[in-house]
Amino acid sequence: MKIIILGAGQVGRSVANALVSEANDITVVDQNLDLLTELQNRLDLGTVRGHAGHPDVLRRAGAEDADMILAVTNSDETNMVACQVAYTVFHTPTKIARVRAQGYLDYPKLFEKPAFPVDVLISPEQLVTDYILKLIEYPGALQVLDFADGRVRLVGIKAYYGGPLVGNELSTLYHHMPNVDARVAAIYREGEVIQPQGDTEIKAEDEVFFIAAAENIRSVMSELQKLEKPYKRLILAGGGNIGRRLASSLEQKYRIKLIENNQSRAREIAERLDMTIVLHGDAADEDLLLEENIENTDVFCAVTNDDEANILSAMLAKRLGAARVMALINRPSYVDLVQSGIIDIAISPQQATIGTLLTHVRRGDVAQVHSLRRGAAEAIEAVAHGDRSSSKVVGRVIEEIKLPKGSTIGAVVRGEEVLIAHHDTMIESGDHVILFLVDKRKIREVEKLFQVGVTFL
Repeated sequence: MKIIILGAGQVGRSVANALVSEANDITVVDQNLDLLTELQNRLDLGTVRGHAGHPDVLRRAGAEDADMILAVTNSDETNMVACQVAYTVFHTPTKIARVRAQGYLDYPKLFEKPAFPVDVLISPEQLVTDYILKLIEYPGALQVLDFADGRVRLVGIKAYYGGPLVGNELSTLYHHMPNVDARVAAIYREGEVIQPQGDTEIKAEDEVFFIAAAENIRSVMSELQKLEKPYKRLILAGGGNIGRRLASSLEQKYRIKLIENNQSRAREIAERLDMTIVLHGDAADEDLLLEENIENTDVFCAVTNDDEANILSAMLAKRLGAARVMALINRPSYVDLVQSGIIDIAISPQQATIGTLLTHVRRGDVAQVHSLRRGAAEAIEAVAHGDRSSSKVVGRVIEEIKLPKGSTIGAVVRGEEVLIAHHDTMIESGDHVILFLVDKRKIREVEKLFQVGVTFL
């Protein structure tokens, strides 16, 4: 595909990196020459310096025959105008815009024709908020991803000493829970991937990804680790878009304290929220955390705009006794560095956003994409079409399907029915098939399996 990315910030660079590796024709537009030069030196792509909303700049970037425009600059207004120009002047088929301001998002009609014709609207802050909410819903989970409108979930957890399944073969999972169907999609041990088989032994500290119907998630988690009690007390550091949204979503069910360093913003947040205790102060202030009983806090979640502040405050909260700490980290190089240490979960806004973007880039009928393991692995929801003669998957049982090495079919959703995949599960036309790829470079082979005749989006 020929794709123009508007904006060479953190999201733009991350998306460019993900898409270039899949042999797409990519051009990045930005006003910062240094950022463009760094990208061009590192990746095989084109760059254009200029304002992303100007027609002449978009023309130089190749908008006349582009398949897609991804407007992810730091300016909502520029992104919206760029989509309008792409639609009106260049008739670009797919226009995706990042919009952060809630004031715009509250009026969805703004993003329809003839206003700002945006085909896909992305709010990274809302995506990150939803991501954190699921982690809080499932205590102990490292990652929780939805498929088929939430009917199926892929969950990543760490196996702990004392878990019923630890030290046993995977096949015993089905004996432990004869009435609960689940599929282990991948196991990571000391950074290396292990393709799960019936005789694979689960070891303590393994990172296990499994797929199950939403109602069975807790049962499966209890087999791999001591099931944690539901969270009650949470402290949020940072009253920006994410912090406010989290507090607003959680305050009816949990006891929430929010720490904000800016006094006027703290006062404004306190006026907007009903039950959240808003504190003016520094989240890395040891005295403040002790005063607010950090040692009795179930989750400390740092979501300020400053990576270093998030890392330091989360590390301090953990040292002072918080049961679980999370930190929002924008720099990809920090994520790997941090998550293997004191901080339980490092949250990357880029990874949360990239999955949504990739959903619209994939060939074949792809309903959902989630990026995992810092972009190395991927989970996708593909829709099967055709019949046995026109499709490589329809009318075949799973053991007949020639999946690329490292790929696993975890579940099949047929209407309202969730079928956990087994070797004799038959794929029918219209099925939503949930796959896990330990190596995202195999995605083209998977896409070809689900294509019928001509390629279509």
